[in-house]
Amino acid sequence: MANVNLSLLPWQEEVHNNPARFKVIAAGRRCGKTHYAAVTLLLAALDGKPGGVMYVGPTQGLARDLMWDKLFELAGEIIVSSNVNNLEIVLAGGGKIALKGSDRPDTLRGYSLKHLVLDEFAFHKDGVFDTILRPALADRKGTAIFISTPEGRNQFYDVYMNGESGKTGWASWHLTSFDNPLLDPEEIANAKETMPGWMFRQEFQASFDAKGSEFFNPEEFQYYEKKPNIAGDYYIAVDLAGFESDRGNKTKRRDNSAMAIVYVTDEGTWCVEDIQYGRWSLDETAEKIFKAVEKYKPQSVGIEKGIGQQAVMSPLNDLMRRTHRVFRIDLLSHGNQKKQDRILWALQGRFEHQKIKLKKADWNITLVDEASAFPSQLVHDDLLDALAYIDQMAILPYDWGGDITDDYNPVDAIAGY
Repeated sequence: MANVNLSLLPWQEEVHNNPARFKVIAAGRRCGKTHYAAVTLLLAALDGKPGGVMYVGPTQGLARDLMWDKLFELAGEIIVSSNVNNLEIVLAGGGKIALKGSDRPDTLRGYSLKHLVLDEFAFHKDGVFDTILRPALADRKGTAIFISTPEGRNQFYDVYMNGESGKTGWASWHLTSFDNPLLDPEEIANAKETMPGWMFRQEFQASFDAKGSEFFNPEEFQYYEKKPNIAGDYYIAVDLAGFESDRGNKTKRRDNSAMAIVYVTDEGTWCVEDIQYGRWSLDETAEKIFKAVEKYKPQSVGIEKGIGQQAVMSPLNDLMRRTHRVFRIDLLSHGNQKKQDRILWALQGRFEHQKIKLKKADWNITLVDEASAFPSQLVHDDLLDALAYIDQMAILPYDWGGDITDDYNPVDAIAGY
């Protein structure tokens, strides 16, 4: 058999030697991800084991443009046949490599795969891997590599976080264009001078948060350890999402319910004591609201008006009856405002003028994450939304600087005027 040069860069060797079954590579431009993908395809096709080998791009046209010539460049001498119409290559020894596009899901059915590469996965059609390609790996216990430059927080971010969180069988790597020693650093520096900052961070530094927020600067957020000893009142605002059933809804990107607990001082500063959030059942939601009221004894509780509020009132009323404790509930409204406008109106100026302070806690990370990406549709804004509702509830006392004497005397004491 002819010799084939399948040399790897240091980062590629590290990834290749890792035993994880599912490998996720968030990579900047020109760091060598397509070369590594081609090498894994060839090695899998040449291993002599039964099962298919597949490369999937966002579209079949892109799959051809990205990988067809690369495979011929690396393995031209051992390619015994090829079909440019259906994009299949047969290697010496009988191994096959098929090139497909996620935009045509039906063409991906019926395969039994031992190795799969999903290139530019951030731009794939949603759900294709979970519903079609993951089952195709089952009988062979096949391996998969997800490679892409990020495009915000979409399905590629989800699989990347599988590896980051230590999920069994998964591993993730974050690589920038600087990780390719063959790429001239001066060329990268020149690109940085001419490209928008967010674009450079996304394309060369593989940042999932490249664009950042146009409205909030989390680096300027204020924090505290202990609530200040200043007169004020607690308020609790609840933003409800759909409720989990007893069996659980496994939809990945569904909104969370969120409950903001804020101490508003008489000076107008919001001290955010806690923000609880999650995908709760109806009973869980009522319990969390009731426990928060019991702990903080707020001036009032606000719940977003709608179907969710109507549903949660029944278990809340049951809890009140059983415990003989009743608290005030205000119905909150978006006031015909778009969510983005309502959040900005309530929060942007306050954050800029340090009128919102956050108690240091685990939920800070999620709130900062939402603020960093706002108003991206790829990132939840549930915590921001709940916090913004406090604006409808907090009523500040006003001091007129002295006593106001009412010297009005009615002419008719009975009529009152």
